[in-house]
Amino acid sequence: MKIYIPLDTVAVALGADDIAAAIEAEAAGRGLPVEIIRNGSHGMVWLEPLVEVITPSGRVGFGPFTLTDVPALFGNLASHPKALGPVADLPWMKGQTRLTFARVGIVDPLSLTEYEALGGLTGLRRALALPKAEIVAEVTASGLRGRGGAGFPTGIKWKTVSEAVADRKYIVCNADEGDSATFADRMLMEGDPFTLIEGMVIAGLATGATKGFVYIRSEYPVAIRVMESACTIARQAGVLGASVLGTGPAFDIEIRVGAGAYVCGEETSLLNSLEGKRGVVRAKPPLPALEGFMGKPTVVNNVISLATIPVIFERGAAFYKDFGLGRSRGTIPLQIAGNVRFGGLYETAFGLTLGQIVDDIAGGCASGRAVKAVQVGGPLGAYHPRSDFATPFGYEEFTGQGGLIGHAGLTIFDDSADMLKQARFAMEFCAIESCGKCTPCRIGAVRGVETMDRIAKGDAAAIPLLTDLCNTMKAGSLCALGGFTPYPVMSALTHFPDDFAPMKEAAE
Repeated sequence: MKIYIPLDTVAVALGADDIAAAIEAEAAGRGLPVEIIRNGSHGMVWLEPLVEVITPSGRVGFGPFTLTDVPALFGNLASHPKALGPVADLPWMKGQTRLTFARVGIVDPLSLTEYEALGGLTGLRRALALPKAEIVAEVTASGLRGRGGAGFPTGIKWKTVSEAVADRKYIVCNADEGDSATFADRMLMEGDPFTLIEGMVIAGLATGATKGFVYIRSEYPVAIRVMESACTIARQAGVLGASVLGTGPAFDIEIRVGAGAYVCGEETSLLNSLEGKRGVVRAKPPLPALEGFMGKPTVVNNVISLATIPVIFERGAAFYKDFGLGRSRGTIPLQIAGNVRFGGLYETAFGLTLGQIVDDIAGGCASGRAVKAVQVGGPLGAYHPRSDFATPFGYEEFTGQGGLIGHAGLTIFDDSADMLKQARFAMEFCAIESCGKCTPCRIGAVRGVETMDRIAKGDAAAIPLLTDLCNTMKAGSLCALGGFTPYPVMSALTHFPDDFAPMKEAAE
């Protein structure tokens, strides 16, 4: 009997480890052989822990699974109270376009054999036969942009590093996923680590880099463990080491663990931390692509950006670019959270409207109340009212609505939410997490919290002060932390004026 039980952090938090032990004990007590595989999550959080059993008719799911459901797993599976049928046939899974996450939830994350059987290393083998310039050209032609938030064209960054002259170059993977409602990086590292490794190796081939670092936040112990094990396996198989697959140049990867500072998600703060320094923002120029880690040319890419590279080289740039809209090409892993019926990860091509994502995919609010707002882009993203729901999910399209896609995290609020309090939280978050490098972020966030407290107490004169302060932060901050904090504040003030009612009463 072959059973898949997720090692994904969410599943583990909901008891997956205990369930795995209980299934093993139940099988031993019945004298039945059982093979338990700890896989990644399919992304359906409301069904975790999701247990899957290989049957003559295919791979069948059961969830959300509890310890009391274990004995029935050894009876008539069709009549099991948590039976869901084939997981691949569930509406959530059938509606997706899974490219980057094609293997997540399906394979044993630490089986290089399974990874190769499902297309893994095909892209790397193709890249090994190409000169550096052609590898960069393929990435550029795909239209891939940074999936960590900035949306900067990946090919341009790689070209800059590739053409730079230096004795050493580096590839740095930013896995310091700190935004609320974001978990795609973690899920990818826990569920399909070899695709990230393969993407980093291809980046090394394209740029001439021989060393890579994966900077993971300390709050991700499962991802850290899986990535370290995967690097060891890749090294033993010759994917990493002195010669990539026996024919390519040297490339190796080291896992580094951050201490949980939110600002280290910003690339220059991350580089300082990686060098053993305090995690503070660096002024630009020089750009990290020219003077990055240890002053050498460095590619700094997000997990999803690098993990998407293998599929581009396996299927071709034209195949990948065929998905999406405008300048937003390919697919995006939506991370849906908050007051929502169906939360989790949903990979789809750019172009669905915000309304389709919230109403059709997420199923609206779990509370049954009306959706009031959706924050897109993490704690620094704008709050979008239903009047914005026709906006297609794309970088420029959201910029045009005074917002940003960021890392594609969506937090949904129902009509009981107080948007003044939510906006205050965003400003307070910035005040706490600021590295203190620049004045607009260090001082502006503190004054912003104080100003919103004045508004909450009915001080109408504080409204223009808040607006001026937000404009100053947006224009003067060195990094996204201070520069994007005005987005949630100003969107709350603009779209939800009724939540600032105490101010109106004072004016009367």
